[in-house]
Amino acid sequence: MTLYIGREASKLWKRFCSETTTEINLLLDNWKYLLAGLIFQYIHGLAARGVHYLHRPGPTLQDLGFYILPELGQDKAYISETVFTFVFLSFVLWTFHPFIFKSKKIYTVLVWCRVLAFLVASQALRIITFYSTQLPGPNYHCREGSKLARLPKPHSALEVFLINFPRGVIYGCGDLIFSSHMIFTLVFVLTYQKYGTKSCIKHFAWLVAIVQSLLIVASRKHYTVDVVVAWYTVNLVVFFIDKKLPELPDRSSGNLPMLLPLSTKDKDSKSKEENHKLLNGNSVDPADWRPRTQVNGKIQEDANGIHDTAMNGA
Repeated sequence: MTLYIGREASKLWKRFCSETTTEINLLLDNWKYLLAGLIFQYIHGLAARGVHYLHRPGPTLQDLGFYILPELGQDKAYISETVFTFVFLSFVLWTFHPFIFKSKKIYTVLVWCRVLAFLVASQALRIITFYSTQLPGPNYHCREGSKLARLPKPHSALEVFLINFPRGVIYGCGDLIFSSHMIFTLVFVLTYQKYGTKSCIKHFAWLVAIVQSLLIVASRKHYTVDVVVAWYTVNLVVFFIDKKLPELPDRSSGNLPMLLPLSTKDKDSKSKEENHKLLNGNSVDPADWRPRTQVNGKIQEDANGIHDTAMNGA
């Protein structure tokens, strides 16, 4: 038993080291995209903080979802946050599964480049919408009489740029017409729908997304229109951006080294080598790289040629 555990641990460590090397090489080629996506997450938080200064509390708007779904109450608002945290952490863990599991279909760096592209496009549209029209927030801390419904005038620019994380993000007001939680949830679900391998998890993920939508409305964190707009906008954004981005290499065939995209340096060196061979009159046809065997002073192409020569001699 101890021998088996030691052998499996050794295999796991080699797999982890090999995957780390591969991902580091991909990170060196794609770090700019990841950094830009992470910076935009801060910009999105800063924009949400800024619109809170413009928020003016007022009567809650009429909403069909508020009539249909029972109100959970302020003491149960944590339920939707718990579901969202579960979705977020589950997706993050799944993107890092190639470091552990032998069966893998994605590269962690490449899939996060794709996810951040979806998030940035959706969040940019969200910023445009909630700065275009400010609505009175339906959340409990955004209603009239709450101290958090209005933010006092900032004393300095630093106070705005720090965005009071995480309290300023959790107790924000005015960033409506688009649900931020649904943007993340739908992007994660759509990504797993395309690159995940377990059909049962795909169905469960869509079920969780629907439950998350209902909980957001029942918790009065957003109007129903915020959730509805997120559902069709995020799907459209992912659909069109996914068509523009290059397809991720598929690792399911097991031919991993050949699936990695060549860097510019590798492509240039390969082109120079081929041009050099052409100038010298040598063919770059891969067929000319087949092993030859010398038999009786003659160069044969393969084993079949050797057999034919032997038969003719007989």
